[in-house]
Amino acid sequence: LTGIRVSRAPASYDGARETRIPVKGVRKATAQAMVGSAFTAPHVTEFVTVDVTRTMKLVDELKQDKDLQGLRVNPLLLIAKALLVAVKRNPGINASWDEAAQEIVLKHYVNLGIAAATPRGLIVPNIKDAHDKTLPQLAEALGELVATAREGKTSPAAMQGGTLTITNVGVFGVDTGTPILNPGESAILAVGAIKLQPWVHKGKVKPRQVTTLALSFDHRLVDGELGSKVLADVAAILEQPKRLITWA
Repeated sequence: LTGIRVSRAPASYDGARETRIPVKGVRKATAQAMVGSAFTAPHVTEFVTVDVTRTMKLVDELKQDKDLQGLRVNPLLLIAKALLVAVKRNPGINASWDEAAQEIVLKHYVNLGIAAATPRGLIVPNIKDAHDKTLPQLAEALGELVATAREGKTSPAAMQGGTLTITNVGVFGVDTGTPILNPGESAILAVGAIKLQPWVHKGKVKPRQVTTLALSFDHRLVDGELGSKVLADVAAILEQPKRLITWA
């Protein structure tokens, strides 16, 4: 339609009862990226609820380990390691879609993104070559990533080149979510709050530490079988963390 002018703001605006906040900077970039991702990649999200009692016990034990003294040891560390093992077992999940070339690009490395809420908005810095890191090295990298993000000092390079992302929505007390893919990535894992819940364990109902995981993936290059296998592997590791050794 021509000859029609669209006003950028309502004709009547009650400044005493409403506040307008310009969308710019990190917030604007995030909004554009999320809209682009949501309307470019066909998202599928799958869910699984899992007993993570043994993982939580292992976290407590690792906090006392001399090799991890002074490092950030929390459930996210083992969840990240579990996802890295799942990727090793299912490498097709670690890919991207090249629209121009009409090709799937398989990545033989994992730059693990960690969604971080900051005063400037949501950012997703990533740990370069996370697949090559030992547990202490991964803990150190996670600690540095979070501290840098909170201080608002994350560099542009740290937010480029990610291959997979984890978003820990559980820190806000919610059960899980349906995360939108970071642009250019094939999958994102949302981790819900870890809560004490009644659970059937060894044939009896007992209080157990339980969480819900949600995996969103790009259905152009990841089919339901592959996405399900990755999510099931992460859940199985968190249920029996000794699989970090037997499956690694």
